[in-house]
Amino acid sequence: MLNRTPRKNRTEVTFILPADTPPGPVSVVGDFNNWQPGIHTLTPREDGSRAVTIELPSKSSHSFRYLAAGDYWFNDDDSTAHQDGPNNRLHT
Repeated sequence: MLNRTPRKNRTEVTFILPADTPPGPVSVVGDFNNWQPGIHTLTPREDGSRAVTIELPSKSSHSFRYLAAGDYWFNDDDSTAHQDGPNNRLHT
């Protein structure tokens, strides 16, 4: 799931996944962090989900995917994240 919070010249995007689906650590990787795992790792929240918030420029587009333990790549099932080849495409 993706939550967007518009700010003056940027958008805060929160990437949210269920607690253990998939199990183990998960990073969101994309063109906004040069596809480097571990920079934006999802952390547990009080409601049991995991999340990370990233600030991105407003009115921009970015490709991203999730990377879980065991080199398991997967996409966001959120209907607001569009497919871009094997990646998701996020519009802020």
